[in-house]
Amino acid sequence: MTVQPNEHQHQQHQSALLTLLTELDRVCKVLDIPYVLFAGTLLGAVRHQGFIPWDDDLDVMMLRADYDRFLAEAPAVLDARFYLQGEFSEHWPLFFSKLRLNGTTCLEKYHPKDTQIHQGIYIDIFPCDNAAATALGRRMQFLASKVVIAKALDKRGYATTNPVKKLYMAACRLLPQKPFWRFAVRGKADSEKVHSFFAAARSYGKNVYPRRWFTHRSEVTFENGVYPIPADYDPLLTALYGDYMTLPPPQERVCKQHALLVDTEHSYEAYQGYRDGMTFDIHTRSIR
Repeated sequence: MTVQPNEHQHQQHQSALLTLLTELDRVCKVLDIPYVLFAGTLLGAVRHQGFIPWDDDLDVMMLRADYDRFLAEAPAVLDARFYLQGEFSEHWPLFFSKLRLNGTTCLEKYHPKDTQIHQGIYIDIFPCDNAAATALGRRMQFLASKVVIAKALDKRGYATTNPVKKLYMAACRLLPQKPFWRFAVRGKADSEKVHSFFAAARSYGKNVYPRRWFTHRSEVTFENGVYPIPADYDPLLTALYGDYMTLPPPQERVCKQHALLVDTEHSYEAYQGYRDGMTFDIHTRSIR
């Protein structure tokens, strides 16, 4: 059963996300690593100058070279309140990274196979990868990424009632992961196009972009701070959301609720018994 947050809890969650973003921004400035707000966070920044009021997550994106450097160098600079959960690391088998807030809880809709997975409140850090020069090559990269995603979710734990997903994940267990990952990210470093197939991508078309959208940046107010966004945010948001400045109808302004339980004051370690007994009314479609 999903624990429905009240307005105060929702605000506390968003406040914790902002704490995480503030720390990521500080570290990136210290290390001179560029990043941008992405997806719904970018939409919120442009349309609301902060969070989409009903949103409960926060996404940033880095080009692969910057992303790799962040994973390598940030741990030495991060404040002790934070934990960097790097892709394919010990106790985290997924294909993107998260910055977690220690001493908090964010239990999502899956039973982790590794009980040592850090499950504090988080923001997502997505890589933006070099895309192949041809449309066929990019399509092949997209297909390769789906194998990597399926294997990673299976290793982490993934709850679904969809028989097609179950069959696909079972088939992917027979395939090696590394060759498919290498193929998916192997485009030239100066490629004209980039892709976000490892950033919660569901469709091919919405996840291939001109590189310049992520190399030219501007800044925008987001809640109580100023953060970087793509200078070409308009074509990016249009590609992702269409008429993005028009609010959805009231009945669609609801929180996706990536988590079953969020606690900004107590560590996820205190919820082990609850986590092991969790049941799901609605299974997530998210790859996060």
